[in-house]
Parts: sequence; C-alpha cells; structure tokens
Amino acid sequence: MSSDIININAKLTLYTKENGGRETGIGTGYRPNHVMEYLPNSTDFPTTYIGQIDFEKDRIYPGETENVKIMFLRHQNIEELLKKGRIWWIHEGTRKIGEAEVLEILSE
Repeated sequence: MSSDIININAKLTLYTKENGGRETGIGTGYRPNHVMEYLPNSTDFPTTYIGQIDFEKDRIYPGETENVKIMFLRHQNIEELLKKGRIWWIHEGTRKIGEAEVLEILSE
C-alpha cells in the first residue's frame, strides 16, 4: 500500500535571531515551508514543500540543533530530493530561519 506521506529522521538547526531566525522556539507539530533549492544567484526559490516537524522535547529554541521526525506530503518531486545527507532550509514565508539534514528515510 502506497502512502501519501514520507517520514524521515532529520537533524534540525534553528538560526538565532541575529542570524535571521526566530525570536521564540517552536513546538512539535510545527509546519514551516521547506525549501530544497534556490534559483541561481538568488535568494528566490521555485517551490516550497509541505512538511510537519515533530519531536519529543517541549520546544526547540533558536541556536539549538535537535534530531526530529519530519512528515512530508508526497507531491511534486519530493521523493527525488530526499536522500540521506541532503540539506535543505526551513522558512517562514521568505525568511530563512533554519536548516535540516536527512539522517534516515523511514518510509517511502
């Protein structure tokens, strides 16, 4: 049975406010924009992906790095992009607030 969701384990780093990140932490169930690539010589991106970040601790704060589980909706070319070691960026709208790295693909 094929699922509409891809689950991965990832290492998430939230940028500090001084580096463009959030002022406050995030809670489990957070659904930011996930940006896999930028247009050449630009900070613009062609698309964002839908993904929910879940974790066991109370909150993750700016400047922290934690291992998390991310559930992506299976759409567009997301399966081609999610490979072990892949790094991508976490956005709130156009603002880059963190980055993540695929540690393990749990289901495809």
